[in-house]
Amino acid sequence: MSINQEKTFKPSLSLLDATMIVAGSMIGSGIFIVSAEVSQVLGSAGWMMAMWVLAGVVTLIAALSYGELSGMYPKAGGQYVYLREAYNPFVAFLFGWTQFGVIQTGTIAAVAMAFAKYIGYFKPELSENSFVFEAGSFHISVAQLVAIASIILLTFINTRGVKNGKIIQTVFTFTKLFSLFGLIVFGLLLGAKQEIWDANWQNAWQAMRIGDGGGTALTVPVALSGMALFGAMAISMKGTLFSSDAWNNVTFIAGEIRNPQKNIGRALFLGTFIVTIIYVAANLMYLAVIPFHDIAFAKDGRVGMAAAERIFGTGVGAMAIAVMIIISTFGCNNGLILSGARIYFTMAQDGLFFKKAGELNRYNVPSYSLWVQCIWASLLCLTGKYGDLLAMVIFGVLIFYILTIAGIFILRKKQPDIPRSYKAFGYPVLPAIYMLVAFALAVLLLIYEYKYAVPGLGIILLGIPLYYLAMRKK
Repeated sequence: MSINQEKTFKPSLSLLDATMIVAGSMIGSGIFIVSAEVSQVLGSAGWMMAMWVLAGVVTLIAALSYGELSGMYPKAGGQYVYLREAYNPFVAFLFGWTQFGVIQTGTIAAVAMAFAKYIGYFKPELSENSFVFEAGSFHISVAQLVAIASIILLTFINTRGVKNGKIIQTVFTFTKLFSLFGLIVFGLLLGAKQEIWDANWQNAWQAMRIGDGGGTALTVPVALSGMALFGAMAISMKGTLFSSDAWNNVTFIAGEIRNPQKNIGRALFLGTFIVTIIYVAANLMYLAVIPFHDIAFAKDGRVGMAAAERIFGTGVGAMAIAVMIIISTFGCNNGLILSGARIYFTMAQDGLFFKKAGELNRYNVPSYSLWVQCIWASLLCLTGKYGDLLAMVIFGVLIFYILTIAGIFILRKKQPDIPRSYKAFGYPVLPAIYMLVAFALAVLLLIYEYKYAVPGLGIILLGIPLYYLAMRKK
């Protein structure tokens, strides 16, 4: 009897656990920093809020649509399985390859580096400015080693069984949800100033570029209209959408969720809804506490820290946000590491990844997949290019979301008799609206952010020869 016949995934995760994986994987460090770039690029409170609301709405539509697919195929691998069933193994492989090559592992690396950066806030000797190796332009900082150590630790914990990862996810997600909620409440009660709120909303819908998106103010603000406005929206949505991303990770661990036909769809809705409400409320709090110019040009883009310093004072506020981001990023990476390995497990079962990645250990988890993911994510930490990697993958993320939601339409015709415990909310209108919005955004990114979108497309296309190479070996 083979190892895969002897061992199977154990459905031990409840609806609460699944919801915490959705919410915990979504909330990283984006909510504390992305508003600065959005404010610089669009230049007004109304447009800044519109980008967060729009990101939340399209994320909710996508999550509600995925509920139908998760009910049809409650299997490990999630989105990979949906694409394989709707299209073919080739399209599914391109998704799996892109996830392994840069989306999942690149996100893990970037979140780990954010974690290490704020550890360095308390221990300067562990910061990005402390180097252990230098050779020309290449160097390795202590922060990079701290980031790698955090990835290794979380990977080890998750190889000892899904129960350990579940406990970490639930505890850390509850902690960061209550911390964010507390920051919002204290901000509105203690830090809000009517004159700041009124001034921020004075020209709320006058779109105007006031910075380069990287923290440098323009000498003369540029009024936005027509295609220039759409371009600015695309650049802004890159950040707000990525802050709301990774909600689909719960589909990858379907084999370990109790009653997955119903609970995955419920967890997708509850998790994305909770996070959307918190994100919108946090940005309303920023506008009540911080003058708009200070949001746009907060030091190093740290809007959350600027708010906390105004609420609690410089020392206490900065420490509070640093602790929140450490908790947030550690919990976020636990969810990403736990779920990502299940994609490679399913690919290996299809003969499209390392054979051993398709095996479970004595704790009934894909330990080999976890360690392969750990090694590659750790190497990405050493490149120092994790920020660029994230910028380029949002294009790929959108492409695969469009293909997956289009798969709902295809499977309604292709496999009409498969039981559907849940049907896509608002079908066919809302899924079609999502595809149109996501497609328009992808096109705009190709036009206005081509230096990131084109390499992102290149990473996807690189999967073509790799697929045929895998098929030859198979």
